[in-house]
Amino acid sequence: MEPIIAIAGACVIAFLVFTALIKLVRTTLKTAFLLAAVLLLLFFVGIGPNDVWEVFAGWLGMGADPATVPAQ
Repeated sequence: MEPIIAIAGACVIAFLVFTALIKLVRTTLKTAFLLAAVLLLLFFVGIGPNDVWEVFAGWLGMGADPATVPAQ
């Protein structure tokens, strides 16, 4: 009787872990596709990757990469 309970418990735990991993992967893929769509939309509007990097670098206080900053 005890091995049956252990096997049933292992199956329940495996199901819960598998379900959580499926949700995590689905959320990660959804976020990645949404971010790619936003960046593609920005690219078509005329905002390039260097512009986006400069904004993020400014927010993080890192400053922009000198290689990507146009000469003034």
